[in-house]
Amino acid sequence: MNLDTRLPMTEDLGVLETAALLRELTAGLIGVAEFDEALDRLVRIARDAVPGVDCCGFTALRAGEPAGVAASDPRCAELDDLRHGPDTPALTAIRRREMIIAGGLAEESRWPTWSIRARALGVHGVISAPVDVDEQVIGAINLYASAPGALTPSHQLTAMLLAEHAGLLLAAVRDRERAAARADQLDGALLAEGVIGQAVGVIMTQRGCPAAEALGVLRSAASSLDIPLREVAQRLVLTVSRPRDN
Repeated sequence: MNLDTRLPMTEDLGVLETAALLRELTAGLIGVAEFDEALDRLVRIARDAVPGVDCCGFTALRAGEPAGVAASDPRCAELDDLRHGPDTPALTAIRRREMIIAGGLAEESRWPTWSIRARALGVHGVISAPVDVDEQVIGAINLYASAPGALTPSHQLTAMLLAEHAGLLLAAVRDRERAAARADQLDGALLAEGVIGQAVGVIMTQRGCPAAEALGVLRSAASSLDIPLREVAQRLVLTVSRPRDN
């Protein structure tokens, strides 16, 4: 990573910079529909916006089991992956529900195996902050520094605010995912209905479009005419099934 384009490592995030980080995070995640994409954006934004942080990761658990990881840099990806072992700062933060700080991994004894691997990857400091997403998913956001002592009390405050804000945004993404899944189920049920399925087939044939797009056309017509979807479908099917006069 080229550090020349970033703020000096000795510069801490002030109030204005932290507010800008949270605004950027909101803008980056507010329209995202998939949880994994949201995690990828989260870690990249945090890495680029927080001085002294060289990479950022996220570890997620669903119902107590590993549910996903994200890393801003490939070299740090395995540090957040619980398949390499449960004894990590991220899991400690999740289990204890509190922020975990290790400013110098050379003197750290809490995660000996993990610390050796981290130092081999050039990581010498970490802050892991727990993130509550919803009743099923919890996680931790992990800020990594390549220099011992680079993580300061200001970074701890930033990590706390980042975790709280990220939890709200990720919960909204999860809500959108569930809503999309329900919509897909509803679409499947509608397509299975006789007259609506027939009408969708007519539109697909006429426009050469997929079923989802054809159903959207049917819904748009129902909304424009302010009549039920099934009635629009019936009218369309009746129209195309009438014999044409020679």
